[in-house]
Amino acid sequence: MLHTALQPKWIGTLILALLLATVFVVMSAWQFGESRSEDEIVSTEELNTPVALTEVYEPQRSMTIYEADRIVTLDGEIVPDTQALIASRIQGEQEGYWVVAAMRVDGAPDGEVIPLVLGWTDDPQWAAEADEFAEGQSLPELSAQGRLLPPEAPGPGSREGLPPRGLPTLSTAELINLWEEDSYSGFVVAFDMEFAGDVVEPESMGLEQVWVDTQPETSNINWLNLFYALEWTLFAGFAFFMWWRLVKDAHLRRLEEERLDREWEEKWRAEQLAALHASETSQQKDSND
Repeated sequence: MLHTALQPKWIGTLILALLLATVFVVMSAWQFGESRSEDEIVSTEELNTPVALTEVYEPQRSMTIYEADRIVTLDGEIVPDTQALIASRIQGEQEGYWVVAAMRVDGAPDGEVIPLVLGWTDDPQWAAEADEFAEGQSLPELSAQGRLLPPEAPGPGSREGLPPRGLPTLSTAELINLWEEDSYSGFVVAFDMEFAGDVVEPESMGLEQVWVDTQPETSNINWLNLFYALEWTLFAGFAFFMWWRLVKDAHLRRLEEERLDREWEEKWRAEQLAALHASETSQQKDSND
């Protein structure tokens, strides 16, 4: 078969198969790259470097990977009577509530607020009993630093079993209806807070500190593109298979032709020997007569 494959005709066909396979492999690599749409990674160092909220994010705009998980700083005031409890929050091994309030951000285009997570509590009556908010006074000169996160989806319509001002999820859409204030679409989990220059610990408000780390990186797979990538790989293999099959068929045809030639030659020789033998026999008979 090697003798057949080394013929110029089949060497040229092999080169053509190589060119086709190269094209198919390039197409496969491109489709494979398209199948894995990994979010552009922002370094952890960049995410944990504090930056002013008003410099990286605007109200009424969807949050992208460039804003989500960033540590941001913001100044403003807590709007009175906006405390709310977000249910089903785990702290350690205990379930409780995040305490969130509306913070009017200095420098926001139209005085928008942003939900600010002040801390965690297991007391469903915290919002009703907290002196800082019960007086109905705003808390000016607030400076906060925390992690900016995207909003959660609205929870079920029923609030049965929730405390007063309790919500099942931290949905800015629900908070806007509750507060009747224009808001940023994300929220901030406060790590550090200062009122009028004095550091305020969550414990002073009967709360526990909440810490939220950066979210894990995600990658999405487009299965249709992945299927196409595998398909192009099969095409590349099929190009070599077709060349091998054509060479094999040509080799088998040559062997069959050689076999038929040998059989014809052997038959011709047998016929010639038979004719010669008959001629000799006839001559010998004539001489005896």
